[in-house]
Amino acid sequence: MSEKDARKELMRRANDLSPTVRVGKDGLDQGLFDEITAQLKKNRLIKVKVLSNSDDDVGKAAAAIEEATACVVVDIRGGVMVLTDKRTWSSLCQKKF
Repeated sequence: MSEKDARKELMRRANDLSPTVRVGKDGLDQGLFDEITAQLKKNRLIKVKVLSNSDDDVGKAAAAIEEATACVVVDIRGGVMVLTDKRTWSSLCQKKF
């Protein structure tokens, strides 16, 4: 499965999810990174919403989260980003049909 197909599959799975982590006016801090890591370990696929009162741009926030938590940003739409762990991403990209 190519990266494009893996991205499509993960977006299909994330369609019914609601954002479980919100980035607010406190911005990105270690507590937020720890929460994202814990939720990814448990669920393997989560949504993060960057609220309008946050000082962070969605793209910059996604890059910072990806670097700090060693996850993969699947997609960004509006203020919502879909994240998955590297294990899920690599297993989907290597899957052959």
